[in-house]
Amino acid sequence: MSNLGSYPPAFRHQNKEQSQKYDPADEEDSLDLIPLIDLQCIRLDKLGEACKEWGMFRLVNHQVPLTLMNQLQEQAKKVFSLSFESKQRLFTSPVSYFWGTPALTPSGTALSRGPNNINWVEGFNVPLSQVSQFQADEDPMLRSFRLLLEEYGRHMGRLAKTLFEAMVKNLNLDSEESKSNLSESTGYVRAYRYPGLPETEALGMELHTDSSVLSILNQDIVGGLELFKDDKWFKVKPIPGTMIINLGDMMQAISNDEYMSPKHRVKAKKQVERFSICYFVFPEEGSVIRSSNYKPFTYSDFRAQVQDDIKTLGYKVGLERFKIHQD
Repeated sequence: MSNLGSYPPAFRHQNKEQSQKYDPADEEDSLDLIPLIDLQCIRLDKLGEACKEWGMFRLVNHQVPLTLMNQLQEQAKKVFSLSFESKQRLFTSPVSYFWGTPALTPSGTALSRGPNNINWVEGFNVPLSQVSQFQADEDPMLRSFRLLLEEYGRHMGRLAKTLFEAMVKNLNLDSEESKSNLSESTGYVRAYRYPGLPETEALGMELHTDSSVLSILNQDIVGGLELFKDDKWFKVKPIPGTMIINLGDMMQAISNDEYMSPKHRVKAKKQVERFSICYFVFPEEGSVIRSSNYKPFTYSDFRAQVQDDIKTLGYKVGLERFKIHQD
């Protein structure tokens, strides 16, 4: 059972008889319907269909060592087990700690909308280009976490570049002009912990679309990720050793709406924690996205608009703000 002192205070009223073991049978009703893409022999027709119809697919033969995926998950669990106060003190810059809200908004803003609107999640936000600056040498656990993140980040950059180049080819976009639309230097890793709950309907992450070009998810065996498609929710089954690729808003705009940035959410589980590691990558700083459906904009423009909307409206509007509406 997790030490309740490791949770943000707002999460500590959870069931104190929290289960330590997870029964995979809980996921038996999760049909594995999302498309499967093999990185070692990418079929452009299958990739294009997955991006158009789903905006999400499962990646196999990605050559990220299973030992690295598992070690990073286990090390993240150890870091999450530190006291809430320690995490607030240790993780300020460049690695930051957040809870109750997606990392795009400052921690705690969801609290102003009332406790029922808190995302039941906490996490670490890691800008990979700065992770070497994370002062962790005095603590073996934190140093190991940093080294694993650095190695993992290199693999994520490779995957993102390979997949993006295949998508650019599929969309018949100019490969030279498209290079600035995905920059490994912008890559972030976010480690998430979703506390177990006595209730079964709490949201670990509310319905949203990712703002990235691509997101690459490494989830543990505990389910919870759900994709919204054709007016219904699909559970995304956790299958060890596979990655889930999710297209973000930037990719939808780059593709001129040919590809989809899908709506998805995470449901917190009853009496069991869920851990996941997600990589996000964005366009190069100052890179202008141009397409016939949108006014020219940079990711900085997009992020500023999203943060303003969250502050004033309480939610993200997203791509609709940049759409060219035909009369």
